[in-house]
Amino acid sequence: MRILRAADYRVMPWKNGGGTTTEIAVSPDGAGLDEFDWRVSMARVEGSGPFSTFAGIDRTLSVLEGEGIVLDIAGRPAARLTPASQPFSFPADQPTSAALIAGPITDLNVMTRRGRTLHSVERLAISRPVEIATQAGSTLILCHKGEAVFHEAGSIRLGPLDTLLLGPDAPALRVEPARDTTLFVVRVTIAA
Repeated sequence: MRILRAADYRVMPWKNGGGTTTEIAVSPDGAGLDEFDWRVSMARVEGSGPFSTFAGIDRTLSVLEGEGIVLDIAGRPAARLTPASQPFSFPADQPTSAALIAGPITDLNVMTRRGRTLHSVERLAISRPVEIATQAGSTLILCHKGEAVFHEAGSIRLGPLDTLLLGPDAPALRVEPARDTTLFVVRVTIAA
């Protein structure tokens, strides 16, 4: 179990050079863009345009801040994502472009290498304690808004954009919101 604080995340340029991304976690540790098995990051998108292409990668996108974004995948309208939308999954090796709805956004981006790892992303808005199930692989719990407390794990407290990274042997955890809280739960498993 590791606590990843927002202040310690690594900022790096986009693959296409059009902006920057804030890397929350990557496996294996320190892996580059062509070497990771899985990667979780946030990006500030300032303008409409093409996405970077990642061969053999599956991707899930969620809007954290801003009005939203409209995705066009392989030349066809595919999704309109807003902060209220469910996370949207698509192949990162398909030509993808995005149009901002009304100004810049910040997104959460989860990528896994096809054939090696699989992932799921769940958005949870909580106002009372809930139990979060873990998986055989890695589970990341990102506190988007509010504050989350994990008493069973030594009273760990996550503030906005902090993340708890759990390994494969982690038990289910009970989370208590200090106030209305939004979490993103990312589960990564080894592909069969």
